[in-house]
This record gives sequence, C-alpha cells and structure tokens, in this order.
Amino acid sequence: MIKVLIADDIAIIRAGIKAVLSGCDDIQVIGEASDGKEAFEMSVRMRPDVVLMDMRMPDFDGSYGTHQIKEKLDGIKVLVLTTFDDKETVNSALAGGADGYILKEMDSSQIINSIRAVSGGINVFCDNVFRSIKKETALKPSPKNYDLTPREVDFLRLICDGYDNRQIASELYLAEGTVRNGISRLLEKFNLKDRTQLAVFALKNNIV
Repeated sequence: MIKVLIADDIAIIRAGIKAVLSGCDDIQVIGEASDGKEAFEMSVRMRPDVVLMDMRMPDFDGSYGTHQIKEKLDGIKVLVLTTFDDKETVNSALAGGADGYILKEMDSSQIINSIRAVSGGINVFCDNVFRSIKKETALKPSPKNYDLTPREVDFLRLICDGYDNRQIASELYLAEGTVRNGISRLLEKFNLKDRTQLAVFALKNNIV
C-alpha cells in the first residue's frame, strides 16, 4: 500500500485529489496539509511514502516543504502536483530535491501512475517540464569532461529516461547490484543526494 500525504492550501482541491485516489486499491491517503510546514511536520509523524506537494501556498510554500522533507527525512518521495510550470517554480522544486513534477491538468490516471512510479523510485516529469529542461541544455556548450566511463554515461542516460535499477540492469545486461553500486558512486562523485538530482545534473550539463 502506497501511503500518500496531500499538501495543498485549497481544501476543495485536496478533497478532489483524495476522491480520485480513493478508488485505488494500492494507494491510501493518510493525511492532508495546507502548507509546506504542515506537510513536513505531518511527514515526520505519519511517514508517508509519497507527498503530493503543491508549490504556491501561503506562508510556507512547496519549496520549503520539499526541501525540509528531502533534507531531513529518509525514504519519503515528493511529487510536485501544481498548476505552474514556469522556470523559476520548476527550478525551485528541483533544487529542493523533488522526485517528480506534474501538473494538475493531467488526467487522473496519469496522476495515479505518476504516484506509483515515484513510489517505486522512478523520477516523473510532465512533458512541459521535461521539454524546458531539454531546451535549457540545448543552449549549453559541449559537455565538460567529468571523467565518466561509458558505463556511467549509460547509467545517467537511462536514469534520465526514468529507468529504475532493475530496468537499467536488464538494458545493460548487468547485475542489479552492479547498477546500484554504480549509481551510488555517481552520487558520491558529484556530491548529490538522489536520482532526481543526478538526472537534472546530467541534463543541465549536457552529459546525455
């Protein structure tokens, strides 16, 4: 069962999301928060698997909540669910460590599948956000030499494509443990915390 916490300052939106998720046998809404601070405090107490985080909320916004959760709580995924896809808001969410970024305009089935994917360790970005990141990287010069092996580049490429460790292992004909160790070394090499930051780093630096 995937335990979900909904963070949004508009009660009717929280109710609507909860109603959509109530029809899923594998998803349970365990709480609702009205801002980023409350989302963090409830996450400390309730330990959800996924926090659905709106970005623009009064007092303590989604950036605050995302940063606090990802910085201080292990194992909790933050999936941004918002109406805004401007560069500043997206960058703020990614800088805070968000595991995915989707829009409220998406179909209910897409939101549900995004929750499942993020819970399983797959980073999810809506098309607008992914295109924005790709467009930004297209303006960059040739990639720097980060002393990466061809296999490490393959790891980064597949992470950017949303593959989990099992899928990467299958694609590259490797043991899953080899993939896990290789990704851990990449995180250590670049001093990053998670796969989302690896994906953003690889795209923004034109590595893949």
